[in-house]
Amino acid sequence: MYGKQTECAIAAVSRLAEIYDNGVSRLNAEEIAVARGLQAPFVAKILTALSMAGIVRGSRGPGGGYTLTRTPKEITLREIHNLFERPDTSPNCPFGGGICGAGSPCALHDSLVGLQGNVDQFLDKTTFEAFRVAYQEQGHRPVPSGTKPKVARRESYRARKPRSPKAG
Repeated sequence: MYGKQTECAIAAVSRLAEIYDNGVSRLNAEEIAVARGLQAPFVAKILTALSMAGIVRGSRGPGGGYTLTRTPKEITLREIHNLFERPDTSPNCPFGGGICGAGSPCALHDSLVGLQGNVDQFLDKTTFEAFRVAYQEQGHRPVPSGTKPKVARRESYRARKPRSPKAG
């Protein structure tokens, strides 16, 4: 759905949102990486970009680390998305060599426009407050990377494995 940088940034900010207490508690890149099953150098690079954008604030030395610059309720997924994803402003149809942009809409046009509208609404309305609430008020905890699920496998937002063609 999104690039690796965006996914890592959402993971890092969501972890900082979980422990948010008005900036008292801090986590370093290694702690965030371990909690989210990511590589620490990549998390450090993403935290630098988030810091330059004013979403997180870092401090060095003992007791240092990163914290959010605003409450989780004030930070939307759109902010993270806009930092790492390039907007596609092309009017050309991805499925018809410019048909939608220059002539009649393709057969998928209306569905794609609706889908994009739903994604835009999700990015604009969803804040990191959901992570703070889940962690601090509902007791949800990150599961270490590689842990085998104790619950039935859930549907993922990622693309499903290809199905084998049906015999005709």
